[in-house]
Amino acid sequence: MAATTIGTAIEWYDFFLYAAVAGLVFNKVMFGDLDPGLATIVSFLSVGLSFLFRPLGAVLAGHFSDVLGRRVVLMVTLLAMGGATTLIGLVPTYETIGIAAPLLLILFRIIQGISAGGEWGSAVLLAVEHAPVEKRGLFGAGPQAGAPAGLLLSSGMLALMSMIAPGDAFIEWGWRIPFLLSIGLMILGFWIRSGVDESPVFTEMAQIAEQKRANPLGELLRNYFPVVFVGALVFAGNGVVGYMIAGGYVQSWAVNDLGMDRGAVLWAVTGAAVTWLISGVLAGGISDRIGRRNTYLVGFLIQAVAAAALFPLVQNGLLWPAMLLLGVGLGVTYGQQAALYAELFPASVRGSGASITYALGSILGGAFAPTIAAAVVQATGSTVGVTAYLLVATFIGLLAAASLRDRTGIPLGPEHEAEQAERHFTLSR
Repeated sequence: MAATTIGTAIEWYDFFLYAAVAGLVFNKVMFGDLDPGLATIVSFLSVGLSFLFRPLGAVLAGHFSDVLGRRVVLMVTLLAMGGATTLIGLVPTYETIGIAAPLLLILFRIIQGISAGGEWGSAVLLAVEHAPVEKRGLFGAGPQAGAPAGLLLSSGMLALMSMIAPGDAFIEWGWRIPFLLSIGLMILGFWIRSGVDESPVFTEMAQIAEQKRANPLGELLRNYFPVVFVGALVFAGNGVVGYMIAGGYVQSWAVNDLGMDRGAVLWAVTGAAVTWLISGVLAGGISDRIGRRNTYLVGFLIQAVAAAALFPLVQNGLLWPAMLLLGVGLGVTYGQQAALYAELFPASVRGSGASITYALGSILGGAFAPTIAAAVVQATGSTVGVTAYLLVATFIGLLAAASLRDRTGIPLGPEHEAEQAERHFTLSR
């Protein structure tokens, strides 16, 4: 649990770091002489572009996770993510190398997207498949906590650099330091993960001769696509709201549109990451007691309140209450995600199922949420439309969660495939 949590936190530190800097720096130095509003939209498009490559990472990682094991995939994705992040810190500005600057950013962002698409599924399955039956939600909340932990690390590091290199110094060189530090985090994560045993469920599957000839992706798409789609909508309901801060939009809007201090905003987002992390771990543990489905229903109601209050609170100077409340809403709709996905799919396709469902949910929910928000505000001059967008996404996530039958505690081993393959929806017999 510790190894998957720490490794996932390092991966999300890399991923979220780019999103935050996109709205604070890249829109100023990497995309030429575009109008500031347009430059911000284009910069967030480069953030969203990586999500389109998550399915590729999910397909590759899901397949090899089901065939070669969860642990091997996690080692490869960590190296890819850390290497791309370090190289982003070395990319010259548009003024220095012209169009090559945004092209290099996009290339490295694509590598990050492929890595993120492959990381999550293997990490959560390694944690959940090692867990005692009655603690799957809690163990699965470990790698889930990696996302807010990564946001905490990235926002905290940028806030620190805004103090060390204030004003123009942050734009000129300060933003690069957190990217370059990624190489040390990558080495640490690789060392930690190299000592983790393979999932016991995969070890059982590897002893089955037929597993070597399996086509997990083909079986998943033939027999479980409705489950994949509905499961993706659950995560999308969380992702649209989460990527207001994880995707860097609120930071950019508060600093560039409202004129707030950059450091103050980054520290408030760091606070949101703390409440997201704590509430996510609690939600995972609570889901072991009241079920994944019930925890989601409560969580989406809390998230709806947080989404409705987000922009009005920030506009009235209540930045910290807005961020802390949002973190709670995100945590209670995220902490149990790992256990939910592990219990949705049979053992033989679980790696592909979890990875592809998560990647599809990321595209539907997080990919272009910051871009859409920036475009809505530029077109209307108001955040009302963005709030409506967040509430619709939350309601869709609520309906998707309500349609799934609660499968908390279902056996995960390959000898229970028949039980795992049936009764996914509340209306099914």
